[in-house]
This record gives sequence, C-alpha cells and structure tokens, in this order.
Amino acid sequence: MDQAAPHTTGSLAADLRALGLTAGDVVLLHCARRSIGFVAGGTQAIVQALLDVLGSAGTLVVPTHTPDNTDPAGWRHPPVPETWWRTIRDQTPGFDPARTPSRWMGVVAEAVRTWPGALRSHHPQVSFAALGARAPEIVRDHRLDDALGENSPLGAVHRLDGRVLLLGCGHESNTSLHLAEYRQPSPPRGATGSSVRQADGSSRWTSWIDVVTDESDFTRLGADYEATGAARVGAVGSATARLIPQRHLVDFATGWLATHRPGTP
Repeated sequence: MDQAAPHTTGSLAADLRALGLTAGDVVLLHCARRSIGFVAGGTQAIVQALLDVLGSAGTLVVPTHTPDNTDPAGWRHPPVPETWWRTIRDQTPGFDPARTPSRWMGVVAEAVRTWPGALRSHHPQVSFAALGARAPEIVRDHRLDDALGENSPLGAVHRLDGRVLLLGCGHESNTSLHLAEYRQPSPPRGATGSSVRQADGSSRWTSWIDVVTDESDFTRLGADYEATGAARVGAVGSATARLIPQRHLVDFATGWLATHRPGTP
C-alpha cells in the first residue's frame, strides 16, 4: 500500500474544500470507490465527508440507475436467449424507489441511496437519489420519456446551477453530458421498456419512446472540455477528482455534439 496514513472523514473533507466544493452547493457525484484508497470508516466516511462539506443547505445527488430493468431484447453484456425475454418482461418486479437497488453505480451511490433522509426519483431505468435541502425538487416529476432531459434530475441540477464531481472516474461516467444529447435539434429516438410498479403493488411491463443515448465519444468530449481550463482538478484521498460547473459543461457539450457527431443537424 502506497499510502503513508489512512484517509479520514476530516482529511477527505479538507481535500474537497481545497478542490472548491463549498457549503450550500448542489453537487452530482460520480465515484469510483477504489480510487480513493484506504479510508478509516470506508464508504460511510466518504459520504460523511461530502455531507460535512455541503452542510445543511447543500445537496448531494447520485445516479441510482437500474439497467437490468430494461428490455432484454437489447441486452448485449451479456445477451440472454430470446426464449427468456417474455419471462423477464412478465416476471421482473416493478421498479420501487425504496426497494430496488441500483446496479453498476458503485458502493458510494448505494450508500447515499440508503442514507437516512435520501429521496429517489421514480424512473425505472435511470433514477437518481438526492440527500439534502434541494432533494425534493431534484427527484420529483421524473418522466419516463424524458429520462435524462430537461425534466429529469439532470435538468433540475442545471436549473439550480449545480456542479459535477467526478471522483476517481472519467467523463465516460459523466451523465450530465446526456443532457446535451437531449438538447440537440433532432436527437435519435427509440422504443424502450421496463417493469413499472403500479399503484396496487402489481408490476406491469410498460413501453415508451425516448432519446437513444450514446456515451462512445464522452471521453473525447470531456478532454476537449477540460482543455478550456474550466474544470478544477485535484486530489481527494488517493483519487484524481474533477469539479465542474454543470451549466458551463452542458452548454459546451451541446455545441460540441452538434459539431462532432456525424449527421447531427
């Protein structure tokens, strides 16, 4: 182990403040836990450090997506036999914000989701959890057909002039870039579906049309954004962290996508 001493809630909070995170901020966090190194108290201490810096007026937001509650016809990593599709659609429990765990979002996001007082949006595929003063307005009214658009938690963070914190991960994980996709004049759209919990507690497979997202060029987009000097980069624990003003990022990404994606009007 290369660390001279354990990271702590206090040392992580100091690192976050040095990076520029302040009390009262609304911050959308993407975190690769292992990159932070050994922390006394582990994941709980990391979340506590963030909350200590944000204070009672701040709000911490994390993605709590559920990609396993999508149409199995589109699964590729791995695919499942076509003979299974109907059973998966018919038998998957409907998404429940209180019960359905996120998948592939990391242990820090799951810790925030289950933290006392956290609220979660109701989208069955790309929900977000929020903890703090602005949480209710961030997670409410998350429409099926505007999963990562203006009426999603991403749009709410934008309206609140929030910030993005990439903690040990890169722009391939930066969901705010999807908001720029939704802002294109004619983004590609397609059918999707999920099992949705009904008012009586039953589950029903529901389909709708929404923007088809694509992260394949987000690493290049993010590098071009960072070349503008607008991202603050520093160490938080053993991780490289990036603190970014979300409005500026989305405005840049909206123009970048219009220029760099073939066929974009």
